[in-house]
Amino acid sequence: MRKLTATVLDAPDPQALARFYRDLLDWELDTDEPDWASVRPAPGEVGLSFQAEPGFEPPTWPRAPGRQQMMAHLDIEVDDLVAESRRAEELGATAAEFQPQRHVRVFLDPVGHPFCLWVRG
Repeated sequence: MRKLTATVLDAPDPQALARFYRDLLDWELDTDEPDWASVRPAPGEVGLSFQAEPGFEPPTWPRAPGRQQMMAHLDIEVDDLVAESRRAEELGATAAEFQPQRHVRVFLDPVGHPFCLWVRG
């Protein structure tokens, strides 16, 4: 058997980042350990995990020579881009300066991981 269980993001404080995504996605906290935390929509479903990385350096968006390159990002479909963008910022996200598409908003989570909120165009 093979089953993807989570995408893992490095963070200086895994619990704080787990709380951010728990609130952003309306998911449940699944694991809360000193160096590891995870959130899931429901038990047994694919979720997000966060591992402690004391030397964490946030990726750069958009890419810049000589800076930490973004290796992955999260795409989150929403019904109302304006309302969900405002909510993401209230939770601690920062809107990226570069916004490449009309129906997508790029944000940086509290430690700098890029993620996109998008609506079907």
